[in-house]
Amino acid sequence: MNFEEELNIKTSEINSIIADYLPKETKYQLRITEAANYSVNAGGKRIRPMLLMEVYKLCGGNDLNKIKAFMTALECIHTYSLVHDDLPAMDNDDYRRGMLTTHKKYGEDFGVLAGDALLNYAYELMLHDMDNTESSEDLKRAVKAADIIARKAGIYGMVGGQSLDVYLTGKPMNEDELDFIFRLKTGALIEAAFMAGATLAGADDLTVTELEKAGGLVGVAFQIQDDILDITSTQEVLGKPIRSDEKNHKTTYVTLYGFEKAKADVAEMSDKALTIIKNTGDNEFLEQLICRLINRKK
Repeated sequence: MNFEEELNIKTSEINSIIADYLPKETKYQLRITEAANYSVNAGGKRIRPMLLMEVYKLCGGNDLNKIKAFMTALECIHTYSLVHDDLPAMDNDDYRRGMLTTHKKYGEDFGVLAGDALLNYAYELMLHDMDNTESSEDLKRAVKAADIIARKAGIYGMVGGQSLDVYLTGKPMNEDELDFIFRLKTGALIEAAFMAGATLAGADDLTVTELEKAGGLVGVAFQIQDDILDITSTQEVLGKPIRSDEKNHKTTYVTLYGFEKAKADVAEMSDKALTIIKNTGDNEFLEQLICRLINRKK
């Protein structure tokens, strides 16, 4: 398998799926739909929908029509979080993925509204898709997957992690607090991708729980790598300003544990996640994707 070729094909496929589901740019909603669609179309690796799709296949799923709305919803939620993260009240960044952030292009008011629109649209997509389920079993799986995504995106998931991160900006942070932030702020949506993919494929509860662990490991390792890149990469390579954590006086994994431990823990978490995946089923592309995500350069 040529991983790079497969990755490009799958990314293109996911981009096409997302394009089909994005809101139409109509008359009086034109500016808000433009801002929302600009945010989603600004690029990105499509990691979360790709993980959902590949875990779905790992667990025996074979009908992509049953997961397309959930893939798009997950990307909308992820994008809304980035749009709001970039706002002046949060990280105050001017560039994301090498392009102007949404609030820099459309204004701070529409930066807020675009994030709001994408979050709500995600739930519209998942709920509307339930009307198209072919059986009561498919409906149960869809409801369960939507519940997972909603919980992992909210107070007890991503938003909960973000809130502690914001509250402790410029303040001392201990190991438990940093672990909490990493597990929820970044890890929760990746856990959601793993769990929803497995659920939509009909995996049993034990398998879903194991894959939640794998997703958590991948999410934390991904965030640690992000902290590493924030001090070792360049804006040209990364597509966003570097040393933003330092600028915002944030404690990171590297500042708390040191560079060498950060690298070692990324490797250990990667190995543990891959073991769970291999014990679940056979998906070579997913295994290579995990390695690439965790050891990425941008």
